[in-house]
Amino acid sequence: MPEIAINLEGQNGLNWPRWKRIVRAVEDLGYAALTRSDHFTNPNPPDMDSLELWVSLTWLADNTKRIEFGPLVSPVSFRHPAMTARMAAAVDDLSNGRLILGVGAGWQVREHHNFSYDLLELPQRMARFQEGLEIIHHLLKNDAPLDFPGQFYQMHEAVILPRPQRPGGTRLLVGGNGPTRTLPLTAHFADEWNGVFLPAARYAELSRLLDDLLRAEGREPSTVRRSLMTGIVFGRTEIEVSERLEGRDRGELRKRGVLVGTADEVADQVAELDAAGVQRLMLQWMDQDDIEGLEILARRLI
Repeated sequence: MPEIAINLEGQNGLNWPRWKRIVRAVEDLGYAALTRSDHFTNPNPPDMDSLELWVSLTWLADNTKRIEFGPLVSPVSFRHPAMTARMAAAVDDLSNGRLILGVGAGWQVREHHNFSYDLLELPQRMARFQEGLEIIHHLLKNDAPLDFPGQFYQMHEAVILPRPQRPGGTRLLVGGNGPTRTLPLTAHFADEWNGVFLPAARYAELSRLLDDLLRAEGREPSTVRRSLMTGIVFGRTEIEVSERLEGRDRGELRKRGVLVGTADEVADQVAELDAAGVQRLMLQWMDQDDIEGLEILARRLI
């Protein structure tokens, strides 16, 4: 079975009491990791509490001993890549090497408009992401000073001190399902590929494509971890599952890769993802107050 992790949508009401309670539960219950989004808001109102990403991860790093953690994902549109790399190195060291740095291009129009960040049109956005990813990769994994004459960023003899303590530098994750942009960037820069809301068959297909791209880069496919973030509609009973579906079609959700059912039914779906090559499964946990649900799933899946 794949490792089981929990992913939170931080913009959906995350505050300090909830964060601390969930962190302790994930650490104590045996989950492999806790990740969270990096957003100010949701695409549509109403706005809710949204605890800042790096402050929350710093607290986690210093108050846990076991779980891996990180952003899923942090967009380069919010922070200069040098600052992202610098913070990531420090938090990774604080945790004794447990941070997984997920980075992305950014996508949500409303928060970029509301908080005066330039999202850019998609071609430019992806070009900026590639530059940012290259800078972050070098600063975390290469001791030589960086000179980078890019379109969006210009670096001159840049080096992060102190150097990251983890051998090989902080691990990088690239998330997304795009075969023409995302997977080639993953093959070149990342230590982990994170698929998003994929059924087992499509996940296996994209994973095989990534294998080919990695070999073309001269990298061994087994060196890049395969993870999947997907939704879950979980109920303790069939009645509770039906209530939480809120009229949505169970079969259609499952076609999109969402796990639906009781603990036993979810376990069967996890087994299908295991056969497709998923090594770590990140469950999008929407009810931040449902600690009992985390306990029940942990007993069945871990």
